[in-house]
Amino acid sequence: MNVNEIREKSRSVIGPYCKSCPVCNGKACSNKIPGPVGAVSQHYSDLYNDNMFNEIYVRACAKSGIAAFTGDGLNEEIMIHATHAIKENKGIGVPTIKPWDKDTCFKKLDLANESNAFAIAMDIDAAGLPFLQGRIPPAGRKSVEELKEIIDYAHVPFIVKGIMSVEGAQKAVDAGAKAIVVSNHGGRVLDGTPATACVLEEIADQFKGQVKIIVDGGIRSGLDVFKALALGADAVIIARPFVNMIYGGKDEGVEAYVQQLGQELENTMMMTGVSSLREVSKKNIYK
Repeated sequence: MNVNEIREKSRSVIGPYCKSCPVCNGKACSNKIPGPVGAVSQHYSDLYNDNMFNEIYVRACAKSGIAAFTGDGLNEEIMIHATHAIKENKGIGVPTIKPWDKDTCFKKLDLANESNAFAIAMDIDAAGLPFLQGRIPPAGRKSVEELKEIIDYAHVPFIVKGIMSVEGAQKAVDAGAKAIVVSNHGGRVLDGTPATACVLEEIADQFKGQVKIIVDGGIRSGLDVFKALALGADAVIIARPFVNMIYGGKDEGVEAYVQQLGQELENTMMMTGVSSLREVSKKNIYK
């Protein structure tokens, strides 16, 4: 099956909120589904729970030559199963921890370290998510010193996700992060938040070479990947379209989408006269 066929198939099993749109842009499901992927049985359908979803997600991404970022949540089993899936796939995956209190972070970091993951991430902007307010264990802001203590506890390079300014990037670098993710948490948490594409260039201009720069937010095609690289990103994250691919085709869906992205990216490079990813720059998108 191709991507369109898999997306069409997903419509019959993905639940009432997601419409499996030709382009996943958040309009048809506005105020119904959060930007990040998580609690799939609640937001999509009970065909999968988070543990079943992550098992397919991690395995299929590893087979397709990319790495899955797995999430975290109030249910401790999510991190346990996600890190197990990553370990089963030779550490090809990135467990992502929410900014809990130190003790909880360390417990989850123990699981992440044991998974042999090649990197560990924290979605630092999750500190402001309404559903985490007042929860036990608590989640909240982290000072540079607190974040450094968490990063030092990890055995592998640490990625800080949720950066939207030069100042925020500097704090992550000061804390010891080896990579940052320019991310606005799906653009669905705070009205008026700028798109990641609007802030990526300034951040990349300041920190390119000091830290790996990753970006997410509305990246749906190989052309979008090309634009992100041209603006200074070293890599991109794509999340929600993979839900449709897994619901519609499991491993085959992930493989088909990755192949399509790769072909679109290759076509864009050919059309712009670029022979390698290292050659992609602003001149390819600016006059």
